Amino acid sequence: MSRARSQQRTFLGIVALLRPHWRTDASLPLRIERTLAGDRRLGSRDRRLYRELVYTALRYLPWTEPLFDARPDEAVRRTAWLAAELPAVQMFRDEVTAGMPPCPAAAADKAAILGADAAALNPAWVQSECPRAMVPPLRDVLLSRAPLWLRVQHADRAPLYAELHELGWPWQASSQVDDAIELPAGTDITRTRAFAAGAVEVQDVGSQLVLRAAGVPPGGHWLDACAGAGGKTLQLAALLGKPGRVTARDIRPAALDELRLRARRAGVADQVAVGDPSDPPGGFDGVLVDAPCSGSGTWRRAPHLRWSTTLAGVREDAARQWKILAENAPRVRPGGLLVYATCSLFRTENEDVVARFLAGAPEFSVERSRSILPPDPDGDGFFVAVLRRAG
Repeated sequence: MSRARSQQRTFLGIVALLRPHWRTDASLPLRIERTLAGDRRLGSRDRRLYRELVYTALRYLPWTEPLFDARPDEAVRRTAWLAAELPAVQMFRDEVTAGMPPCPAAAADKAAILGADAAALNPAWVQSECPRAMVPPLRDVLLSRAPLWLRVQHADRAPLYAELHELGWPWQASSQVDDAIELPAGTDITRTRAFAAGAVEVQDVGSQLVLRAAGVPPGGHWLDACAGAGGKTLQLAALLGKPGRVTARDIRPAALDELRLRARRAGVADQVAVGDPSDPPGGFDGVLVDAPCSGSGTWRRAPHLRWSTTLAGVREDAARQWKILAENAPRVRPGGLLVYATCSLFRTENEDVVARFLAGAPEFSVERSRSILPPDPDGDGFFVAVLRRAG
């Protein structure tokens, strides 16, 4: 049996384990990693191959899923043809797709070659929530792999750049965010000296643009009400500078434990009060509500969410987002800022939540709002609305 044939059988076995879950499990990436890590036959290069094949099958699920039962060889061939051109994939792809034309960039051109329907690559209900996601260029970008973005935390960047050169890793700076640099997807920045020293943090460029769009003034005391593991918390501390302070809260203790570690590594532990339940007298100078959402802006990294998300679920998310926003608004001092953000593309979670909130909170007004959509910048999709409380 050829190596490619053996790899095909292994991939089909992995698919058989994952298929019962890939339309229902919101934590599918964790399941994928555990499945790959649990197979002792697989080395790191093997895992990169099968990870890319699985994620490609998920991106193009209407084009791949029906074939896994009816024509498994064709399902593998099609998945390999659609996969990104990565070193770990190339030899397998070359063998199983022999005779096929080069894979074009646009979904419509791919569909024409395969005899498939490009419109099927999104659930039909997405049309009412984000029409731009149904057509190029946004549709095509959302089907592609996202690069790795870092936020540079140290003013002296020479050691970071020297290490990247030493490792031979290509990188480029963002044209929109001074602190953002791009590395190829899959780069393991965590094994670098720069990461260990807190010189960089992994944070998507779109995420970085959220607080840039908010125009955070230096100094002051801010609340990050849904801090999670703290990517925006650390950026907020950097934007505030000293003696600025951030209080970080989240309902998930494990996420706050991770934030404590990241704050120490970044050298801002003295600025970030993790889990402090107390509000300052008179309120915070600013409150960030980076609300839990559908995650549709992250479909490039989490393609399973395209198929596990429902319109009913989006509406449930919106009700929860409005509640979180309304609960935290009174914590903003008069004249202060309330920043609402999601990593969603959907109107129901974005503009509609803000409109509902404003209808019941006349003391707030919108200073500006922005949808941050790939491909500009080349990252994830976000929404941000900056609200000012009357002084």
